Amino acid sequence: MDRLWAPWRMEYIDSASDTEKSQQCVFCNALGCEDDSVHIIERRESCFSLMNKYPYNNGHLMVAPLKHVAGLDCLDRNELADLFELVRDSQAILDAVMSPHGYNVGINIGRVAGAGVPGHIHIHIVPRWNGDMNFMPVIGDTKVIPQALEATYRLLKTKKIELFDNKR
Repeated sequence: MDRLWAPWRMEYIDSASDTEKSQQCVFCNALGCEDDSVHIIERRESCFSLMNKYPYNNGHLMVAPLKHVAGLDCLDRNELADLFELVRDSQAILDAVMSPHGYNVGINIGRVAGAGVPGHIHIHIVPRWNGDMNFMPVIGDTKVIPQALEATYRLLKTKKIELFDNKR
């Protein structure tokens, strides 16, 4: 049997139990850091976008409110509008940089629904390409990500500046 070593996955496994123990929120913690160190693409008045450190696919982004809230019902109309406008704009950046064939966009509310951070609602934006699923996830329970997180971050951050910052 062949083996594919993915030692970076251990950091994810360890961090999941560490987060539960410490009750610290990865999104709230990220807000206190410099953007480049935690791969924040954009900060807005009431929300922000960042790269998923443990992506389902290359370019996997997350959009979250600045407020630590568990559900959409905790956000006012302006915060909701800001949140979903950033989802739209994040998709535009991904379109310009990566040209995906489609997207999975989703919100997991509550641990039972698959939320890895159930106390801070966030929206996943996962670019998809024809044929991006192969035997690895099905047979090997392993997803191959073809580009380094840092390289993808630089491309997305640069395109965000070109598309939006120069027009504001």
